[in-house]
Amino acid sequence: MSDPAPSSPRTVIRGASVIDGTGAPRRSADVAIAGGRIVAIGEPGSLEGDTVIEAAGRILAPGFIDVHTHDDYVVIEKPQMTPKISQGVTTVIAGNCGISLAPLTASEVPAPLNLLGPGSAFTFPSVAAYAQAVDAACPSTNVCLLIGHGSLRFAVMDDLDRKASPAEIEAMQALLSDAMDEGALGLSTGLYYKIAEAADIDEVVALARIIAPHGGIYATHMRNEHDLILDSLEETFQTAGRAGVKVIISHHKCAGPNNWGRSSETLAVIESARTRQDLGLDCYPYIAGSTVLEPFLVDETIRITVSWSTPHPEMAGRDLADIAAQWGIGQREAAERLKPAGGIYYNMSEEDVRRILSYPQTMIGSDGLPQDAHPHPRLWGTFPRVLGHYSRDEGLFSLETAVHKMTGIPAANFGLADRGIIREGAAADLVIFDPDTVIDTATFDAPMQPAAGIETVIVNGVLSWQDGTHTGERGGMFLNMAERRGQ
Repeated sequence: MSDPAPSSPRTVIRGASVIDGTGAPRRSADVAIAGGRIVAIGEPGSLEGDTVIEAAGRILAPGFIDVHTHDDYVVIEKPQMTPKISQGVTTVIAGNCGISLAPLTASEVPAPLNLLGPGSAFTFPSVAAYAQAVDAACPSTNVCLLIGHGSLRFAVMDDLDRKASPAEIEAMQALLSDAMDEGALGLSTGLYYKIAEAADIDEVVALARIIAPHGGIYATHMRNEHDLILDSLEETFQTAGRAGVKVIISHHKCAGPNNWGRSSETLAVIESARTRQDLGLDCYPYIAGSTVLEPFLVDETIRITVSWSTPHPEMAGRDLADIAAQWGIGQREAAERLKPAGGIYYNMSEEDVRRILSYPQTMIGSDGLPQDAHPHPRLWGTFPRVLGHYSRDEGLFSLETAVHKMTGIPAANFGLADRGIIREGAAADLVIFDPDTVIDTATFDAPMQPAAGIETVIVNGVLSWQDGTHTGERGGMFLNMAERRGQ
């Protein structure tokens, strides 16, 4: 195709092994970009440009799409987005688990809204205001926003420990309708959390029906990922079916030792449901999760690490059992003293993680918490861990499949037109990495470490990461509905 912006400088990535995001086998090619778009793809050595990036022996892939993030505030507060751009992530989907920064204004917020930032961060009464702030900050990554059910409840209800009244549902519907008109991606729920657990299926269906005419996505942190996981899956299927929307099961897992090994059962149920309705899922490549530290979740059967604590910030990074021993009390009482706080819960089995990762439709989402003082290493390491550890070293699936889970499948599921694929006319969101050295270096003990082997990251044609460092240039934007549809 012709260059859409002939006056724009043309950059050629020469001789890379191109994995295009569709799942197809890699092939050697030159790729030219200009004006924020891919403008030509040719045989190795056939294309010329104002700037040439030699990439022989390297993989060129579409920029990775992190489908499950809590980056709502950090894209504005710390727009360099180093934890993500250093992994090759070029688009983040925020507003997951029923919590979103907009549309909500508040001075104080309850858990788990406080995972996004302090109450003072909640200053956006509309998605339009949020999008304007994102574009003003110009983060390194593109940003999509789901609207959190918990945020809607907190915005209109005076008591979260009950079902919403018809008037309150109508008020939430109005907020959600405006949000969709202003470019939101869909609705998310966190029925597991106290701010939403009193909501019944009718309340959620009433909201999900608002996003249906927009082609919106319903993403859910289900009500129970432990013993009642099958019941929660059924609730999820019924909710989406009644509303007529596509549903994404967030961070699918079988949590707690009593449920280890049940992923063969849950995946069979999911596969069966996919024959009847539009359904996707994501997961992260670790045996531990991370969320707010709640005493009722402490049973002393699994390891828990404190990721942050407001009254005891010095305890971040320490195991709850050690803190309890030091204080001479039980772990549940220690958790009570530490609140408000966050915890890393080692509640999954490696067998289940591998099985869920291997499921053909599983996407990759980090679920990282950038506000944590001692975050889960998934914030910095998710995507290189899949590429290096699970694909290359463990042989769980091919590199083409790994990239497909991070690019083509997410783009199709979330309607991100012209992203997640290398083809002429697509957005120039690209990553170059060394297939032999790419690996996560973030660990549970030292979680804030950039990955190895991610050499070059380009977002909307802007070179933002090169040779292990941020270039200082940022090209991200808020992706509204028109952008996602390629209009």
